[in-house]
Amino acid sequence: MKPLLGLPCLIFMMALGCGTTYSNHELSADHESRDSPNTASETTSQQQAALRRALPFDDERDFEESQRGFIASPPYEQILGAAGNVVWDMGRYEFLLNGQDYDSIHPSLQRQATLNMNYGLYEVVPDFIYQIRGYDLANMTLVRGQQGWILFDVLLTSETAAAALAFANEQLGELPVSAVVYSHSHIDHFGGVRGVVDEADVRAGRVDIYAPVGFMEEAISENVYAGNAMSRRASYQYGNPLPAGPFGQVDSAIGKGLARGTSGLIAPTVVVTDDFEEHVIDGVRIVFQNTPGTEAPAEMNAWFPDSRVFWAAENITATVHNIYTLRGALVRDALAWSQQINEALYRFGLEAEVMVSSHNWPRWGNDRIQEVMRDQRDAYANLNNQVLNLANRGVTVNQMHNEYEVPQSLQQSWAVRQYHGSEFHNSRAVINRYLGYWDGNPATLAPLSPEDSAPLYVDMMGGANAIMERADELVAQGQYRHAMELLNKLVYAEPENQAAKNGLADVFEQLGYQYESTSMRNVFLTAAQELRYGVAPAGPARGTSPDLARAMTTAQWWDAVATRVDSKLADDMTFIINFVTPDNGEQFVIEMRAGTLTNISGYQSDQADVTIHMDRSDLDTVIMGQATLATQLGAGRGQVEGNAGVLQQLASVLVEFDPVFEIMPGTRH
Repeated sequence: MKPLLGLPCLIFMMALGCGTTYSNHELSADHESRDSPNTASETTSQQQAALRRALPFDDERDFEESQRGFIASPPYEQILGAAGNVVWDMGRYEFLLNGQDYDSIHPSLQRQATLNMNYGLYEVVPDFIYQIRGYDLANMTLVRGQQGWILFDVLLTSETAAAALAFANEQLGELPVSAVVYSHSHIDHFGGVRGVVDEADVRAGRVDIYAPVGFMEEAISENVYAGNAMSRRASYQYGNPLPAGPFGQVDSAIGKGLARGTSGLIAPTVVVTDDFEEHVIDGVRIVFQNTPGTEAPAEMNAWFPDSRVFWAAENITATVHNIYTLRGALVRDALAWSQQINEALYRFGLEAEVMVSSHNWPRWGNDRIQEVMRDQRDAYANLNNQVLNLANRGVTVNQMHNEYEVPQSLQQSWAVRQYHGSEFHNSRAVINRYLGYWDGNPATLAPLSPEDSAPLYVDMMGGANAIMERADELVAQGQYRHAMELLNKLVYAEPENQAAKNGLADVFEQLGYQYESTSMRNVFLTAAQELRYGVAPAGPARGTSPDLARAMTTAQWWDAVATRVDSKLADDMTFIINFVTPDNGEQFVIEMRAGTLTNISGYQSDQADVTIHMDRSDLDTVIMGQATLATQLGAGRGQVEGNAGVLQQLASVLVEFDPVFEIMPGTRH
């Protein structure tokens, strides 16, 4: 019987996966296995040299601002977990501080990666606002209230959050935590909450937690239904299998990387529902601005009117962000994002003297703040408007990334360079949002799968040897994208051709070195590694944490179960389950019909084949992956009335997802 059901952990938890090792395979003499990556080619080096001449490296304001208010760095580079495991390690990136220019890193990206080497405690506003940077992907911001700290965003893990708060208290004098603010629904901004507050204090009303409207739903739902696919793709976007170094992972644009510790969630006690809503928190007056549909589905900025400080959450960072994130998610709205920045600019930015965000570093002075806000506003607006301009002139989704260009004036602004998002995948995202994935050509409406179409191309091109020879010519000319087009066809047609895979890996590697976006760089370099050495086996699966399991609604859980049903196996299956959770009074009808599992809340069917009563607290154990419905019922944690064999039927059609499914052909051995 297949387990029914322990959900895999949520995407950002799964994206933290441990480092992997790869074994070498026997390769051809022309493209031999190597223990180290290729260096930058002459073409790549020439491109990097041209960029060093063309970009405004004489503008060093970011370096000045990133160091302003520095108080101290901790005496340690690693943060360890309770078992002695390394949760965080800034020492991996020391190579960025040696002053060397690396041709294997886009010069603009190397600049950003160096700026993100901030590590320690910084004063933002004297005796009022401080930041801990370099302890995780995000920053923790500490606001001094009348009684204690108001913490804005509490990092990804309890280990890094606890260490950050302890270091701040050591340097500034110990204060209790009086309130926590979650700026938005991504786990790197709330996952460390248990490292800084005790839930008993929250329940007793001693600590309030503020969050934007929709926070709890969005904190869970984005990552549940396609969680396995998102996790696998996140390993490419964040470069988790790559070693840190000039030929591997160098940065994550908005911070160095993701900590690998324990994440949790304590539900907010105060939900900000209005577009603009003022609160006095521990004596500090704060106006929150809800910005749904921007960087996150639930997100909010904040304005401190008495000190003229604007908190931009993750809506304004030191990069153009993702309209479409390569790990996979709903496409974001570039126009709405621009409009919310514009609203913040005219409501707060015209008088702001400090702008601070949940990533990167603050800006000071009204002229500087308005400059950055306008650049960011214009970058997202131009992306939306110019893509639609081109689309309305006939440019398709498969051409857009080669046609859209960031205006030259914006290319000269460090604040909107393409470190996280890129003009390539963001421009395609905008046209996809409005017009969908189809380019209008019937040939692409229902195309062959690449493994079926590729042999046709390989045959017409004269076979593998002819393709490899032509690809070598293109590589020698620095025509990497053209070589990629040919070699990718060959790899799909002959997935066991290691020489072809190594040739494509070499091409991917040079392209990765050339991309400014960390997401693009990591995707190409990770794919190159897997083409050469294969996909590393998955480590032990992480279960969903208790906090995240409790936050998932029962309906969301049943929806996730439904994604695991193999419709071909279930097509002749028909049954109805009444499902009741007595401890919270919920009831559901679960129907299997036409190979599809559906659920509805608030009803019971008088035609049910079986009725299951199980407390939601006992279902949490199933959601965490520590038990199944069957084992819980067998242990007396629930009651069954009717045909219990229905559970066996359901379990028989559920698919177990492979957490390391193949992305590039021929990489599973």
